[in-house]
Amino acid sequence: MPNPFKSNQTVLFQGDSITDARRLTDEDGGLGSGYVRIIASLLGARYPELGLKILNRGISGNRVADLEARWQEDCLDLKPDWLSILIGVNDCWRAFDSNDPTRVEDFEAGYRRILDAVKAQGDVNLVICEPFLLPCPDDRVAWRADLDPKIHVVRQLAREYGAIFVPFDGAFAAAACRQEMDYWLPDGVHPTPAGYGLMAKTWLQALRA
Repeated sequence: MPNPFKSNQTVLFQGDSITDARRLTDEDGGLGSGYVRIIASLLGARYPELGLKILNRGISGNRVADLEARWQEDCLDLKPDWLSILIGVNDCWRAFDSNDPTRVEDFEAGYRRILDAVKAQGDVNLVICEPFLLPCPDDRVAWRADLDPKIHVVRQLAREYGAIFVPFDGAFAAAACRQEMDYWLPDGVHPTPAGYGLMAKTWLQALRA
């Protein structure tokens, strides 16, 4: 299997709390305790000669608009060679807990603007991850009507921008057929250690790394 990475490349992960994973309280590299740390550990073990630099800039609660507001400092200025984005579940969640919905048209427009800004900067390897949700607890069932159109937008953008696509929603749906949903996502959104392991596995498989 060919190695997709080159020496001394920077791999930047962007997103919300799922990516954040308490990174600001992490004294060991600021990677957090989630899928970013697992991926960094495995890449470091597989390709020690490459000297890859892994960065986590996920921030809990972020929506697409929040990414856009901090995009210059937390993305463009870092000049990543690889950029992995996981965003969208809070654009859904706020409609239900704060009566503050994000229209799918606004979600798509904001996502396009951050992707266009990255593309304008040069040759960046894009990794676009679909947001995910399991109906656990039961009230999450109603969320699918809001989230599913945003997932379709993410899939379309991955095709349009030539990104590597990471099918997290499909991975968790399949995993929930093997073990109870709260084994993976106790609140339907935030992963357990096993859930983070599944994310890392799915991400690395998508990159064939």
